[in-house]
Amino acid sequence: MENLGLYLLVLVIPLLAQGYVTSTYSKYKRIMTKGKLTGYDVARKILDENGLKEMYIVETKGTMSDHYDSSRKIIRLSSEVYKGTSIAANAIAAHECGHAIQDKEGYAFMKVRSFIFPIVNLGTKLAYIILFIGLILSSLGLIYLAIAFVSLGLLFQLITLPVEFNASTRAKNELTKYSLVNNEELDMAEKMLKAAALTYVAGVLASALEILRYILMFTNRD
Repeated sequence: MENLGLYLLVLVIPLLAQGYVTSTYSKYKRIMTKGKLTGYDVARKILDENGLKEMYIVETKGTMSDHYDSSRKIIRLSSEVYKGTSIAANAIAAHECGHAIQDKEGYAFMKVRSFIFPIVNLGTKLAYIILFIGLILSSLGLIYLAIAFVSLGLLFQLITLPVEFNASTRAKNELTKYSLVNNEELDMAEKMLKAAALTYVAGVLASALEILRYILMFTNRD
């Protein structure tokens, strides 16, 4: 029964967070800024003012597919954000610029995250192979090793939290510094940024509960 409850929480928490950010995005993409600046305009201004005039901003497919491509040093904005003049478009564009500025300044948590990513990626792939072997051999040691590898994913998510929150703080500061939005619009942009950050918090909680579920499952089994 404990495992069932944890399993449901693992499923429900991310769904609730995603539902909240989607509804918040839907709300603020319908509210246009008075300055009529597109997401591209906002991103270009912030990048230029921070010595990143050579960085490209490109339009990409999908909804809320916006991200900073650190490997190519490119900001990719979804069509709604790239062309949109909404609160959501401005907030999201500024957030992705926050990541670009982090990269330029060598923000510690971003550097650590980039360093451990290949390790985490390999570890999580090996985890399920080791877990499968452990179940076949009835080896609790291998099962716990697999859980340890799965925990690397949680570590990555924990390191991602300060990266995302810091990018949002930078976004708010940049929007204010260059008067890209007015005070009322800034409050709404901040709500948009907080809603997006909630998905990362939910991801951490879900991963932690999933690991706990594995531990309880195999401890009881033993």
